[in-house]
Amino acid sequence: MNQAEVSKLVSKLRVNVRPLPRRLRNEKGSEGRMEKLRKTVTGLIKFERIELNYHRADEARQYAERLISEAIRHGDCHKPTMDIADYWLLEKELVHKLFKVLVPRYETSNVSFTKMYRAPKPAYARVLEKSVLELRGNPYPDLVTKRPSNKYAIHNVLLEAAKQDYKQTKINEMAKNIGKFDEQSHPDKESTDPTGTIEQSASDAKHTQS
Repeated sequence: MNQAEVSKLVSKLRVNVRPLPRRLRNEKGSEGRMEKLRKTVTGLIKFERIELNYHRADEARQYAERLISEAIRHGDCHKPTMDIADYWLLEKELVHKLFKVLVPRYETSNVSFTKMYRAPKPAYARVLEKSVLELRGNPYPDLVTKRPSNKYAIHNVLLEAAKQDYKQTKINEMAKNIGKFDEQSHPDKESTDPTGTIEQSASDAKHTQS
């Protein structure tokens, strides 16, 4: 069976898939691993944006993509697809959301149904890579701002004011240093002849000639 025939049976995922499964440890073994992935997929469909460990998010993302893809491909009248949805969605009211909300949202989409971002690492002792996994078209604000250079944002206003203060301080320091340099380079007569010896000698010479 060639690739074209396989694509008729299984839709192609629109995200990169690792060639080897991740070793997600769980005290209950593979059963506990799948149970946790089901909870993750359920949380993603329910809240549409979740934060979790990077490796688990990357693994759960593939199952969520497959679930939505199969729902779009076969619809809610296809029993195997309904069985898949019933298995992965622990809260059964989410099956309705899958077919009546997400399928219409993504049925004309030509990109992946999910997005994943790397989140900042936490400051506590056990440092694990964190990520944010979300559904496209969710009602939340974008994590990546489209206008990062908005000059009216409060942090940009404060930074601009601090920059102007710093610039003015440097200008004042430069002006003061230039004044000191001029005084040292071009001193006045009093500074070169503080005792008045030259002026007194000139006056004595005038009296002698007269």
